[in-house]
Amino acid sequence: MRLRQLLIVGSICLLASGLSIVSAQDETPMPDAPQPNTITGSTFITESQPFSDELLEQLTLPEGFEVSVFASELGNPRVMAISDAGVIYVSRRGSDDVVALFDQNMDGAPDSEGFRVVASELSRAHGLVIRDNRLYIAGEKEIWVADILEDGSLGELETITENLPDGDQHSWRTIAFGPDGELYVNLGSSCNACMETNPENAAIVRVPLDGSERTIVAEGLRNSLGFAWQPETGEMWAFDHGTDWRGDDQPPEELNSIEEGGNYGWPICFGSQQVDVYIPYSMESVNGMTNAEFCATTAAPVINYQAHSAPINLLFYTGDQFPDEFVNDAFVTMRGSWNRFPATGYEVVRVHFGDDGQPTEITPFLSGFLINDGTANFARLAGLAQMADGSLLVSDDTNGMIYRVIYMGM
Repeated sequence: MRLRQLLIVGSICLLASGLSIVSAQDETPMPDAPQPNTITGSTFITESQPFSDELLEQLTLPEGFEVSVFASELGNPRVMAISDAGVIYVSRRGSDDVVALFDQNMDGAPDSEGFRVVASELSRAHGLVIRDNRLYIAGEKEIWVADILEDGSLGELETITENLPDGDQHSWRTIAFGPDGELYVNLGSSCNACMETNPENAAIVRVPLDGSERTIVAEGLRNSLGFAWQPETGEMWAFDHGTDWRGDDQPPEELNSIEEGGNYGWPICFGSQQVDVYIPYSMESVNGMTNAEFCATTAAPVINYQAHSAPINLLFYTGDQFPDEFVNDAFVTMRGSWNRFPATGYEVVRVHFGDDGQPTEITPFLSGFLINDGTANFARLAGLAQMADGSLLVSDDTNGMIYRVIYMGM
């Protein structure tokens, strides 16, 4: 594979692998906006290798844990949700459908090979959540719901909402129910770095099930696909994607404590309330503040993480199969970089939470998918789900795999 680091000046960028052309600044500056600094960045796309048993053997976990293949040949599995009856529902990126795998004897393995399509022709079906034996499915513009029938199939789909904003660059939606019983949806930004015209873009939004008006919970979030509530405190946490084309090591991916009405700074700020000097916009024409003054009013992340790791799913562990010290900690899938050299991500990490319910550090959990001295991978990890027995499922949306992690003891 040919490697090449890129220097980006103005709005021109050449892609290192292939013939694609990417614009680093594809937005029109506001009048009197500051001129952005020169941007230096890298494009490095790791080569995807097929799965093999030999590669499985080189995966690393903390002592006492083991990983195995739960399912394969699934296409592009992304988000997973598990019913009380042991049916694993999986959305498939690019297929516009949801499939079901069955583990109804609860032995931690599919009851039979293959899968069953239970919903199809749903534009960009992605986010899944189950509540009261009903499966909720989020697409780019719509959220649907259907009863889960006795055989695991779905009843007639109903539309909860059908006018979500255009996704453009970030059109894959994730959904979850909060402790308040309300449905929340992440609506990513429509661009890499721009001033959105629709206030619901780059935000987490609450969606009433009766079809009434939606509420913006938090804004200034570029793309917080992974969000969930800490079981002990009920506090909402989200892992946000940093802006591309700001260098190999900035801006960081951000673990944020989500508060009602909070603004988390994107696109003007990143990291610990740092002004994005590359953004060609001034807040003075919006609210009379300088960019630095505005950033000082935004919510800072609780933990910054390696830029370009691409967090996708976040799950708090509540089972009893793993050791006690893992309970109420979070797992996060890092799908992996394309805008950094050397590559980063391609693993599951653990967010350690202290006795006060606050995160203290992030450490590797399931690693080894990045191979050949970091030039190739055999998985890009996406979804997480906790099975009834407390084991952990991890989906790979590139090789069509779902992995299962169990604890075997010391």
